[in-house]
Amino acid sequence: MDSGERVPGLIREKTKFPELVNFDGTIERKAFARYFLSIDNRKEQLLVDEDHIVRDRKAFTKQRLRSFLKKTVDRELWAGAPWCVKAKFADEYRIDGEIPQHLTYESQLAQRKVNLAMRKGEYGGQILDFFPRLPELKPKGQKAKGVNQDLARLSTEYQRSVAANPDFGKVPQVIQQAQIDQFMNGQNGFAQFNGYHPIAAKGHPKPPPPPPAPKYPIEDLELPPDREGSTRPAMKFLSKEVPSIHQIPQPVEDGISMDSVGYLLETWDTLNVYCEVFVLDSFTFDDYVEALQLTSDVFQCDLLVEIHCAVLKQLVNDINDRNGQIQISLPELIQSETEDESAEDRSTTQTVSPEPEVRPPGRTTRSSLAKAEAAELKGSEDQGRLPHPDSRLHRAGEMEQLNKDYDWKSRLRNRDFSDGRWVYIIVGLLNQLSGDPRRKKTCDEILAKLAPLDQEPSPQVTIVSYESIDINTRIKILQILCMLSLETKAIRAYMEDCNNNMTEYRKEKIDLQKKRRAA
Repeated sequence: MDSGERVPGLIREKTKFPELVNFDGTIERKAFARYFLSIDNRKEQLLVDEDHIVRDRKAFTKQRLRSFLKKTVDRELWAGAPWCVKAKFADEYRIDGEIPQHLTYESQLAQRKVNLAMRKGEYGGQILDFFPRLPELKPKGQKAKGVNQDLARLSTEYQRSVAANPDFGKVPQVIQQAQIDQFMNGQNGFAQFNGYHPIAAKGHPKPPPPPPAPKYPIEDLELPPDREGSTRPAMKFLSKEVPSIHQIPQPVEDGISMDSVGYLLETWDTLNVYCEVFVLDSFTFDDYVEALQLTSDVFQCDLLVEIHCAVLKQLVNDINDRNGQIQISLPELIQSETEDESAEDRSTTQTVSPEPEVRPPGRTTRSSLAKAEAAELKGSEDQGRLPHPDSRLHRAGEMEQLNKDYDWKSRLRNRDFSDGRWVYIIVGLLNQLSGDPRRKKTCDEILAKLAPLDQEPSPQVTIVSYESIDINTRIKILQILCMLSLETKAIRAYMEDCNNNMTEYRKEKIDLQKKRRAA
């Protein structure tokens, strides 16, 4: 403690903080650790750093180690039995209690039989007495009696094996001195004489045991790949604009540009994450791509219609819910009266011809004529640079003027989505969003395809035009709608609820960990 007093305690939690390094390589903060302690015999808890905590080395003794081993491990009552963790602690700390194959009683017994046979000069029914053997060292003391009993038991088992299988104790012909010389000189094979292997195990060695089955739950990366009868499928690309030096092995999805791939993933993720707010069922990415690529005059894609209608419902409330309040911020719509006034001004300027200025008669010289020609040329160039009087890109504004009494907001409040009328709502929304300079370019490009200049400004034209537009334009429409939906109160309330639930789950986890450590 700060007063210099030392009190015993128990570490409950430890938190490590990494080192912070600036861009120039200087260390802003060194790495350190903090410990959450509970004081013994006190109902106090402390939070200290590594400078105010020390381990008491004197508390660790052989007696404690002996008592710890006595309480946690045990073994079977046979010589050489391995130590095993008790079942209580193995289940609590998830320790594998399976004994390896080479440490089992059967393996140890077989190994002892082989060692005894080697000591007697017999192995696999063959005699190896032609090799000089060293005298056996017999143990002394209290353990000699037990060892002798083991040897007697192994000898009895050996005699039973010989009685059961006569070939087990069969002795080959007497080895002559010439055969021993032949073996020692390496003739006829180094390891053979008289057709026998002097040292050879019975049969083939046992194959290694199969790997243990994985215990779930487990990380996917820790599972070995299964290559039996399976081949890796060929890679499939969404766009033709893949930056790769290799050729694309499979045909890609038609019409998807590289710039739209990011928006495509963004909209799919947004619709699935907030599916509870949009009241949508989750759908796969492949179904989403196929729905956007569908262009048919005969039938509509139900998934595509549900997605657009579900997102549009979040932008404006129902007429019975707060009188259809708008949930997003919209730019001010440019009134069409200014366009009418400008059109009238253009018509008057075209009909009324300006009167020529009356110049006073003066003296004409070559220099004055050259100046007049230069002024005329400059005036003609300025007139060529003026914008064309009809610089419109679409007819969405005229469509809104024709339906002033029942505009896109009224249709959306009344949920008038049947027969493809949701497309007309999108046209009205994009027309108003074009008043925002940041979205003007994108909205004009979309409206040029939904409300073209060469066709009449009617809702039926927009519905037919949407059925024939490409997938990139549809992705742009959904990206704008999803970005607008994130501004609504419903999405923000859902995010706050998720944050509160996460905090509650985190507290429950911490409490559970404290109870487990205290147990």
